[in-house]
Parts: sequence; structure tokens; C-alpha cells
Amino acid sequence: MKKAGLVISLLAGAAIGVSGMAFASTGGHQTATGTFQESSLPGGGLEVPHNDRIHLSTDKQWISSEGHLSDLIRLQWTKDRAKPAISWLDETGKDKAAIVAHAKANNPEQHDHNHMSFETTMAPDGKNANELFTRLEIPFDQDVAEIRTHSSNFNVMDGILRIAGTGGVNRDLTWAKSDDGNVTTPRWSMRADTSEETGGNAGSNLQIIRYSDDGKALDNPLTINRSSGNIGIGNSDAKTKLDVSDDSIRIRKSMTPASSTAPGEVGEMAWDDGYVYVCVAPNTWKRTALSSW
Repeated sequence: MKKAGLVISLLAGAAIGVSGMAFASTGGHQTATGTFQESSLPGGGLEVPHNDRIHLSTDKQWISSEGHLSDLIRLQWTKDRAKPAISWLDETGKDKAAIVAHAKANNPEQHDHNHMSFETTMAPDGKNANELFTRLEIPFDQDVAEIRTHSSNFNVMDGILRIAGTGGVNRDLTWAKSDDGNVTTPRWSMRADTSEETGGNAGSNLQIIRYSDDGKALDNPLTINRSSGNIGIGNSDAKTKLDVSDDSIRIRKSMTPASSTAPGEVGEMAWDDGYVYVCVAPNTWKRTALSSW
């Protein structure tokens, strides 16, 4: 029996209320291994005999003009709020996980969802015990899909979390404020910028971007040059290891070295009410007196 004939026979059997046959392949021949029966789960449906398997295969390609003939399973909604799903149940028949795709929410007052969602149950001793909850959603009808997670932590174990992009594209990791309707407004971004890579480790410099209340970029208060390692505060072209575009630098706490040979590293600076101290060699301090004017 060919595949098309098998499908027609099973559908015909179900339509007239007769249990269809489940088939397995043995030595190139199809043999009956059991019969479909009514499912005991809520809502009923056909149940494949226990431990029997369904084997689907194709030599077709995923080509739109040919009707996507390689999709061996098709789930279709025929009303605007229907939600075709594949679900996983535990030994007692309770839902534990599901993959769902749909356009509109159950509640007509909610915005359209237009997404595929991966759902798992909430904690059995929590507020929404055993309720299936969307953990990951991937929207459709968008040129750039805004993929979201909910009540989930994302861990990369023994691997790499990578943000890549082609030349001329910012590569951002963004922190945002979330509002109703899945609207997000950026607050901070860590960015590998669009500066051209010209060799010698130049280009793709690292920036911290800050945003206004309405989500518009204000400036980049910190930039690290990839080629030199120079850090710019308030500028993007630092000429020294620390280049500050302001008229003062603040050291909040005072410190008085115990003596001119107190422990210290070259370049350390400190102050107190009477002096400014500079460590000019290992464990060697010099000072200059402060005066009013």
C-alpha cells in the first residue's frame, strides 16, 4: 500500500467510526500491528496503540510553489482564536510541555500574539500550580523576529554566547524597560560599534550607550578602543589609557600614607587635608602641600 492510500484508508476508517489500522514496515512490506482506539484523554481523539510508532519520510523539498510537500505534519487553525498544539503529558495524563502556534489571544481584549510559543508548567506549589506558561515565543509576520523569553533564566554552559554581525552593523546587548503589550524601551546598551576594521586590530570598538526616558540614544559615556585599549570617558577617540572629556576627576576618600616608604604601587595617588601624595617608585611616596587662595 502506498503512502497516499494508507492515509486515505485511515481517514476513511475514522470517518465511519471504524478503528483504522496502524502499520509498520517489515522487510519492505507493510503489516498491521494494532488498531486505533478512542483516546481516554479529555477531548478524546484517535490513540495509536501503545508502543507502536509512526514513521514519516519524504524525498520532497521545502518549495513554496510546490505546496511545501515535505511538511509531513500540518497543523492548521480554522478559526481566528484556535491554537494548534503539540503537547507532552506525564504518566497521569497531565500536560507538562507544549509547542503552540496561533494568531490571536484567547481574550479578545488582548493584543494579537502572532507567534509560536514553547510552554512548560509552573511550579506545582506556586501561585499558578501546574499551569502551562510561555517560556519562549518566536513571532511570525515580522521581517526581524522579536524573540522573547518569560520567567526564564538563560544559561550558557561550557559554551559561548555570541553576538555577531556584518560590517557596518552595530552589535548590541541592550537593557530595556518593559511595558504592557510587549513594548520595550532601551535604557543601556553595550555595543561593538560600526567603526571600520582596517587591520592592525582597528575597528569594532566597544561602547556603553545610555538612553533617554523615551528610548533615544543620548551619548556613549564610555568607549574602549580595540586597537590601543585606550578608554575614553565622554569621548570615542581616547589618546591615552584613560582619556577624560571633563574638567575634573574625583577621588572620594582621603588616604594618608603612613610614611614615605609605606606600601604602594607606582602611579598611585592619594590626598588628605594637607597634602597630595604620589607613589613614584615601589613603596616610595612623595607629597606636595596644599594651600588656600
